[in-house]
Amino acid sequence: MTHIALITGGSRGLGKNTALQLARKGTDIILTYQSARQQAEQTAQEIQSLGRKAVALQLDVSNAASFATFTKDVHAALQQTWQREQFDALVNNAGIGMHASFAETTEEQFDQMVNIHLKGPFFLTQKLLPLLADGGRIVNISSGLARFALPGYAAYATMKGGIEVLTRYMAKELGARGIAVNTVAPGAIKTDFGGGAVRDNEQLNAFVASQTALGRVGVPDDIGGVIASLLSEDNRWINAQRIEASGGMFL
Repeated sequence: MTHIALITGGSRGLGKNTALQLARKGTDIILTYQSARQQAEQTAQEIQSLGRKAVALQLDVSNAASFATFTKDVHAALQQTWQREQFDALVNNAGIGMHASFAETTEEQFDQMVNIHLKGPFFLTQKLLPLLADGGRIVNISSGLARFALPGYAAYATMKGGIEVLTRYMAKELGARGIAVNTVAPGAIKTDFGGGAVRDNEQLNAFVASQTALGRVGVPDDIGGVIASLLSEDNRWINAQRIEASGGMFL
C-alpha cells in the first residue's frame, strides 16, 4: 500500500524539499500552505510530475481553533483521493523566523512564536491522531539554535527547545500504537526563512560557513533527505531522538 505523508508548510523551503524527496521515494503527499495557494498548487503539480498523488490544503498553524475543520478536510482528501481513512506520516514543519533580542522581544512576538512553533504542533498532532495509522511516523522540526545560542533568537529557540521535549513525550505515549516520533534540527539553511537572511546576507553567510565543520551554509537538499530517511522503514527503530543536520555548526 502506498504511504501518504502530511507535511505542514510543504509548499516551499524545507517542507517542499521534503515533499519532493519523499515523492521520489514513492510516497504520496498532503501538503499545507497558509496563504500562497498558487505556490502550493505548483508544488503539488511537481509532485504529480514525479508520478505521485498530491493534495494541497490551507492551514494556519497559529490558529488552533481551525484544527478540527482542517482534520475534516484531511479526512475528506484521504477518502476522495486515496479511498483511505488514514495517512502514514506527519511532518510538523510549518513555521516562521523571528529576530529580536531577549530584552526587546514583545509579548505579542512571544505569543506568536508559541502559537506557531509549540501550541500549533501540539494540538494539531493531537487532532490528527485518529487519522494517523498505527505504526506511523512523526517528525518535528527543531533548530540548531536549541543547542547553541546566538543573540536575537531567544524566543524562537525557546519554542524549539519545547518541541524537543514534546517529541520525547509523544514517543513515550504513542509507542503503544507503534508510532515513532523524532526531531530533526537543521542548522542555518539558504532559504527564504527569516526573510532569507542566511541566503542573501553575504556577511552572515560567510560567518556561518566559517563556523561549520563542512565549511559551507546548508541548502534544502541537506535537510529534506534526512527527514525522508527518518520516515522510511530503514530507520524504523530510531525513536525519541534529536538529529541535528547542521554540517557541524559550532562544534
